[in-house]
Amino acid sequence: MFKKKTYCKSIKRFIARIKGRFRNNLVKDFVSVEKYFKDKSGMEIGGPSPAFKAKGYIPVYKIMNMLDDVNFSNYTIWTNEAKKNKGCIVEEKIGKMYIADATNLASIKDNVYDFILSSNNIEHIANPMKAIEQWILKLKQGGVLVIVAPRKEVTFDHKREIVKFEHLLEDYNSNIDEHDLTHLKEILELHDLSMNPQTETFEKFKERCLKNYENRCLHHHVFDSKVLEEMCKYFSLLPILTEKKQNDHIIIAKKL
Repeated sequence: MFKKKTYCKSIKRFIARIKGRFRNNLVKDFVSVEKYFKDKSGMEIGGPSPAFKAKGYIPVYKIMNMLDDVNFSNYTIWTNEAKKNKGCIVEEKIGKMYIADATNLASIKDNVYDFILSSNNIEHIANPMKAIEQWILKLKQGGVLVIVAPRKEVTFDHKREIVKFEHLLEDYNSNIDEHDLTHLKEILELHDLSMNPQTETFEKFKERCLKNYENRCLHHHVFDSKVLEEMCKYFSLLPILTEKKQNDHIIIAKKL
C-alpha cells in the first residue's frame, strides 16, 4: 500500500487535474463549428461528459435538440446505473439509452444523427478503428464526429508510447474484440499508480485489469492528434477542427 503522505499527494493531484480540466477551455474556433450542433440531434458514446457541458471544450448540450446515449452496460464506474427504460436525459432533453458495445451498434439505425460525441472513452476501446467505423454508419452525410482523447503527459499513461496507426489498423483487420488483453503487460509495467488514487495497491490494480471485459477501465492505447487524424482520414472523414488542450486532444471530422 502507498505510504500515507504519497497517497494524499496523489489524491490532491488527481482532484486538481479534474477540476482544472475544462476551465476556460472552449475550442478556439467554436463559432465555425457551432452550426453542426445547434438544434441538431446526436448520439454520445459513454456520456454524458463535462467536455460538452456549458463550460466544456465544445458546449453542445445547451444548443442541441436531442441526444441519445450508448453505454456498454447497465452499470459502469463512470455513470453508475444507466436506466434504459428512462432514456438519456441531458439538460432536460430526453433521448434514448442504448446498452451496446461501441464496436457493435447494429441495434441503432444508420444515417440518423447529425453528430456523434466521444469523450475520454476511445482509449478504453480495444479496437478503436472498428468503433469509428460503426459511429460513421450512424452519421448522416455532412454530420460530424467529435473525439476527445486524454494527453498522456497529464495521466498515468505518461510513460507509455503513442500508438502507431499501423498497429490500430492491424487490430482492425484482425477484428480484435473487447476481450483483448494484448497491452496488459505494457500497462502493468508502465502505469503510474501514484496518479491513479482510486486503486491503492498494485495487486488491486492488476485484479481490476484482468476483469477489463466487465469494467472497461483499461487504456488499451495512448493517442495524440496525429493518430486521431489518421484514423478519421482512413474512413474518408474530413478533419475540420483539430486542437490540443492542456489535458486533451480534440478532433472534429465531417462525413462527406
